[in-house]
Amino acid sequence: MTLPEIHRLVTGHDEAGKAIVSINGALPTVVELTAIPGTVFHEVWATEATPVLIDNGADPTLGDLCLPPPVNGTRLRFVDIPPDTEAFLRQGATVMNDAFTQIGDADASTVAADSPHPLMHRTESVDYGVVISGEMTLVLDDSEVLLKQGAVVVQRGTNHAWANRSAHPCRMLFVLVDGEYDPAIAAALPHAE
Repeated sequence: MTLPEIHRLVTGHDEAGKAIVSINGALPTVVELTAIPGTVFHEVWATEATPVLIDNGADPTLGDLCLPPPVNGTRLRFVDIPPDTEAFLRQGATVMNDAFTQIGDADASTVAADSPHPLMHRTESVDYGVVISGEMTLVLDDSEVLLKQGAVVVQRGTNHAWANRSAHPCRMLFVLVDGEYDPAIAAALPHAE
């Protein structure tokens, strides 16, 4: 099953202040992770401040992948996630450093010998994840939840993984919002600095 190409339309303003279409077409940054074949990041947009400067600036998705949102910013992306394979579940933890390095955040990986899934990770952000097609299992430290098409997860900086236990790829839409841990939660985290 091949998932459709994502089409992006970005608006802007002309010199007279009228609304115009600035960008209309395929996403320029679509990257398959070499360490996890079939996992594809489709970068849609990012902001770098709150409030957001509304301008006709350059496309913020050009350049290297970066998992978390910018400081005080947001990141919008689709991710295609292939079905987990037995080989990946057995050996996935050995390639996680490579995978998270490719997406610009090697420190996000929290995988350990006793992790429930090789993709366990954490970012200091609030992430909205929407299952667009297929199904996905959200894996937490001590529980799991099956998510069907249309399900929405509000991920609040928790340790988690996305496990595709179906026979088909899953496409999810993610909006990541930069955050800061409550001091009590930060102190309780196993990797707190």
